Amino acid sequence: MTIRLGGILVGLIISGILVLWSLLPGIFNYAPPERPDYYAFQEKNIQPEGGFSFDGPLGRWDYAQLQRGYQVYKEVCSACHSLKFVAFRNLEQLGYTEPEVRAEAASWQVPGIDPVTGEATTRPGEPTDYFPSPYPNEVAARAANNNAYPPDLSLITKARKDGSNYVYSLMQGYNEVDPADLAKSPEFETPAGLYFNEYFYNINIAMPPQLYPDLVTYADGMEATPEQMAQDVTAFLTWTAEPSLVKRKQTGWSVIGFLLLATALAFLSYKQIWAGMKPKKK
Repeated sequence: MTIRLGGILVGLIISGILVLWSLLPGIFNYAPPERPDYYAFQEKNIQPEGGFSFDGPLGRWDYAQLQRGYQVYKEVCSACHSLKFVAFRNLEQLGYTEPEVRAEAASWQVPGIDPVTGEATTRPGEPTDYFPSPYPNEVAARAANNNAYPPDLSLITKARKDGSNYVYSLMQGYNEVDPADLAKSPEFETPAGLYFNEYFYNINIAMPPQLYPDLVTYADGMEATPEQMAQDVTAFLTWTAEPSLVKRKQTGWSVIGFLLLATALAFLSYKQIWAGMKPKKK
């Protein structure tokens, strides 16, 4: 028995030595990759003046803003970006009526099958359909965008750090390079086919500037400035990523109120039942 245990211990020790032997060179030789100086162009994400209506523990959706954001997505962003996790019927949560949702769905063309020939075709959308992709596949998407693949926007504000502010900043980050920053990074350049954006992780982005004054005509008469459109579409994409955001906050307040009430009742019960009891002296 002693010999068997000794053999097991020796085997474990040898295995541990071999593992350390294989890991130590990598540990000592590892060094984080050096980032070029031009990454200093990046600044902290900006926020719209006054912030978003859904910010903070008491935040609420601005449904007029969400509808404007959907309009910006439909008329601008949908040409390249999909929204594959959102169905047309979900638009009712933005304040659209059922007939409006049906009409809105029918204004989109979604993939379908010709019942006569069995060939792939398109048809008007229905409320149960999901927003269609502008491209049939990734190869076609890259071919149309200089080999860049436009990401799906359904969860974009959850997939990026400080997501809502990041998207808002990115839409307004197409500025000229500050000469002072350029002097610190003389090797920096924006290759042909890319665009400088100080809030994009790699600085140079394949997507050209998208928002220009009066690019869309808002149904509610709001002036369509680039800042307003960026704020509106960001709010809409925050909703697509987490439509239960406001309800979750409201539920949290209800839970806190219940816990406070339960604590108060527990304390009063304690005073009623145990207040007259005295510990026995030893």
